[in-house]
Amino acid sequence: MNNSASRRRDVTVADVAKAAQVSKAQAARALGNYGAVSDDVRERVLAAAEELEYHPNELARSMNTGRSNTIGVVLGDIENPHFGLATRGITDVAKRAGYNVILINSDEDDAAEVEAVRVLLDKRVDGLIVAPASSRNVDHLRRAQESGRPLILLDRTADGMDVGTVAVEMTEVSYESTTYLIEQGHRRIAFVSTLKTDLPYFPGMPLDSSQISERRRGMIRAFDEAGLEQPEDLVRFNAGNPESIKRITRELLQSEDPATAIIASDGLIALSVVEGIQELGLTIPDDVSFLMYDDFPWTRLTTPPLTVIAQPVYEMGAAAAEALIGQIQGRKNPGRLPEFTATLIRRGSVGAPPTAEVPDAVGVSGAAEVPGAGEVPGAGVPVPSVG
Repeated sequence: MNNSASRRRDVTVADVAKAAQVSKAQAARALGNYGAVSDDVRERVLAAAEELEYHPNELARSMNTGRSNTIGVVLGDIENPHFGLATRGITDVAKRAGYNVILINSDEDDAAEVEAVRVLLDKRVDGLIVAPASSRNVDHLRRAQESGRPLILLDRTADGMDVGTVAVEMTEVSYESTTYLIEQGHRRIAFVSTLKTDLPYFPGMPLDSSQISERRRGMIRAFDEAGLEQPEDLVRFNAGNPESIKRITRELLQSEDPATAIIASDGLIALSVVEGIQELGLTIPDDVSFLMYDDFPWTRLTTPPLTVIAQPVYEMGAAAAEALIGQIQGRKNPGRLPEFTATLIRRGSVGAPPTAEVPDAVGVSGAAEVPGAGEVPGAGVPVPSVG
């Protein structure tokens, strides 16, 4: 066994105090950087700690100082590249500021999120960053805030809470992207989301996610302003695993009045939708147009490259960490940070629907021919490979 490693495990504050010839209390104050201690004592203690290769007990230090130098982060799905980028932004900022990050995946489940917040508070994290699974069921977040622990929300809002929030308002970009599809001649536009619901979507349905609510609001506004019937039957939630997403894709494209365009609400859904289209032998955009939220490198490598709604996800994560650390260090609560915006990036995956006559850019309310009842867009060469 390495003697140095063994010594590191065994060295205590008492050992450092003895080597520095000070009391244990003086050594603890110098090592923990709290309380009154002279410069001479501090220098002797730090020199002895370095010589003995002393490493502090973080839990004991947090009990003495009230600080753990850790941030708790609760995200919906760490497999989702959206949250992966946000986490990188959080950890980069936290590391520079001397904080560690404890990350917990909630799987977009309310109960799991409640437990995650409880665990992190029990671990005495200095503050929390949470992407709420529900924007309505937020009693646990309210209790955490009322306990005095700094809290920042990421990506979604929480109803009735006055809390700093880093999120993009999605209504406008959703309206813009839906209008773009309508201008291309699409009337049957599907929207696929992982949002968990007990019932199929219906008009006026209260939605747990502020992000999905805003995206639906933008789509509804675009259809209303164009004077078109809302394709409510093409809104699909509970898109969980790849098989369920491919099943939804088949249903959308093989119905009596099929979708001619599909909007995927995140990158994981997008991959499975593209795979489902490919398995049907259809092409993008000749048979079905496709648009997705978030811009990742692979979306530019497909043929054609995919039209996306890009968000500054890394920057959002970094901003959330900066805001939280500011609160921890006693700076003023920053409140909601609305300066982040999303951008529609038009590439090659959107075109006119089969047989459609594309109206003028400003005349989107005019009639357009779309596949009739029972028609399924014709098969063609496979859609772009993403592998």
